[in-house]
Amino acid sequence: MPKEDPETTALKKELTDLIAKVKAEQEKGADAKLAEKCGDMSDVPKIRLVVKKSLKGHINKVNSVHYSGDSRHCVTGSLDGKLIIWDTWSGNKVQVIPLRSAWVMSVAFAPSGNFVACGGMDNMCTVYDVNNRDATGAAKMVRELAGYEGFLSSCRFLDDKHILTGSGDMKICVWDLEAGKRTMEFDAHAGDVVSISLSPGHEEQQKERGLDQFHNSGQAFATASEDKTARLFDIRSDQQLGHYTPPGNCGFTSCALSLSGRYIMAGSDDNSVHSWDTLKVSHTGTLNAHENRVTSISLAPNGVALTSCSWDQSVKVWG
Repeated sequence: MPKEDPETTALKKELTDLIAKVKAEQEKGADAKLAEKCGDMSDVPKIRLVVKKSLKGHINKVNSVHYSGDSRHCVTGSLDGKLIIWDTWSGNKVQVIPLRSAWVMSVAFAPSGNFVACGGMDNMCTVYDVNNRDATGAAKMVRELAGYEGFLSSCRFLDDKHILTGSGDMKICVWDLEAGKRTMEFDAHAGDVVSISLSPGHEEQQKERGLDQFHNSGQAFATASEDKTARLFDIRSDQQLGHYTPPGNCGFTSCALSLSGRYIMAGSDDNSVHSWDTLKVSHTGTLNAHENRVTSISLAPNGVALTSCSWDQSVKVWG
């Protein structure tokens, strides 16, 4: 191994000192624990969501689910090479969209309900217009956004004309769907971008390892990780507020915050969805209905329902 020159050594020391200084400033602001300050608050009820609908139609592992802005329809993506748009109220399929590549890792529903998108190991983001059909009768493909050097891991619509994507080449991209071109590109990460969450004001937040969800206030966000923890971070204080652990020894695949922000829920590889009181940092229950790893969860925008999908090939609607 080559010997470091004095300039590199000095720069490394300067960087280490700066990190220590930032951490010291953060600790000055952390004058109390969230659980201690909220200890005298009344307990929230244990989560008692039940399965209202069990959506069956996929014949392989279901990797992703996302609600439409109407809080009624959701889209799921599976390794069977299909996107399915569901009516979660009736439990019926609305549309089945065959894909060119079965390796789906992420799906997204536009808030308007007019478009769905997906991507994965095909290294591209494909957008479909659900209101128009092609010659086969399936939703019309309107864009294939290519140019990634790694798998597409996450996508979210900003509106009907723009989409935000994260990928395994460590890049975050904003695309103009009408032009089919990238309008912005961020090279901010040093690892695979695996999740994107939009704040209520549409300020994007990206995570490398955990799966994250913005608080409805826009001032905080929650993350869940395979390190067997879920966490709550406050943007204003630039640090972690809450640290949530499951009763058992399981890692997490996805997370969601309730509309009020009082509950945090996380899909887990122990086949269940765990819930905590965000303020008192206490475990408030487990949702058990899946027979295999829960891969993704999505909360309806109106806050009244939760969907979860799993490697057991099913999608559950909780309410």
